[in-house]
Amino acid sequence: MSPRPARRRVAVVGTGAIVTGGHLPALRAHADRTELVAAVDVDPARLDAFRAEAGGDVAGYTSVGDMLDAVRPDLVVIGTPPSLHREQVVTALKAGAWVLCEKPLCLSLAEYDDIAAAEEASGAAYASVVFQHRYGSGAAHARDLITSGELGAPLVAHCQTTWHRDAAYYAVPWRGRWSTEGGGPTMGHGIHQYDLLLHLLGPWAEVRAMASRLVHDTESEDVSTALVRFENGALATVVNSVLSPDEVSRVRVDCADATVELTHLYGHRNTDWTYTPARHVDPARAAAWRTPAADVPSSHTAQLGAVLDAWDAGERPPGSGRDARATLEFAAALYKAAFTGRPVRAGEIGPGDPFHAVMHGGHPDWAPKERA
Repeated sequence: MSPRPARRRVAVVGTGAIVTGGHLPALRAHADRTELVAAVDVDPARLDAFRAEAGGDVAGYTSVGDMLDAVRPDLVVIGTPPSLHREQVVTALKAGAWVLCEKPLCLSLAEYDDIAAAEEASGAAYASVVFQHRYGSGAAHARDLITSGELGAPLVAHCQTTWHRDAAYYAVPWRGRWSTEGGGPTMGHGIHQYDLLLHLLGPWAEVRAMASRLVHDTESEDVSTALVRFENGALATVVNSVLSPDEVSRVRVDCADATVELTHLYGHRNTDWTYTPARHVDPARAAAWRTPAADVPSSHTAQLGAVLDAWDAGERPPGSGRDARATLEFAAALYKAAFTGRPVRAGEIGPGDPFHAVMHGGHPDWAPKERA
């Protein structure tokens, strides 16, 4: 019998709602495999409140560097605003820690290159981005059915994130600005759904897109749409909105033998997935498509478990490396297609391309302007 792996010593950076509501419950659910040893926040009052809620002997710091020097955690969980991610991820990797960072992992492909370089230099540390919708049992089951060919060839897909955010939401200073959020709903909201779409359908080949500011006084868009061709030939639509009174998150894939559809808002269970067989499919075959009896909701808990499993197996964790870059590249391609009016092909955005450096690509209609 192999020895039980040691509990991983975990530090959290940022103690706001996403950490208290998502990551802290995940750490508690995996208390047999993790130990929360430190927390970092620039707001001492918020830090103290988090430490009291977390319980136990959690050391508090206002500096990431000071925490890493003093604590040397195994895993750093990052839940700060997006503009801080690249520096904090790179700093943690250089200290030898694995990282689990909220989306977006960083604000551009150029920033991703910095993270990839820090991973490589570390020799043993990895940075994963939080895309928890991949990790529910319903998503795992759907991906197995699609990638195995059991549902027939994927043909048409729809990916919809139609949410609503009001002016008060954008009153938070870092929201709606390229330099601090990286973009609008394409980067901050719909990214969860189209990440799941990419997870289900595999590599994309070409993107055509549009984006607009229709309501909000922001630098970035408040709605974007895209037409996507995948390497397997499937065609898809992607809609990202923060203007929609009737909020829904939806992914639908029409394959030759079945339609699989997920409808939810901020998280899914098995019952949120439906399979509709084509008329020619035998009912006994279709019955086997039902989602598994074990119902694992999409959650930070499920993703943290997958990261810990990879660590115990000595493998690169899911949501890192090529996985992380592919979703970020899709966002950059959507913006480039929208702002230039031209189709963008996979792999074309590299160093020297303005959309590699920043998501708005320096386009005159979208580049940041001085505010009074």
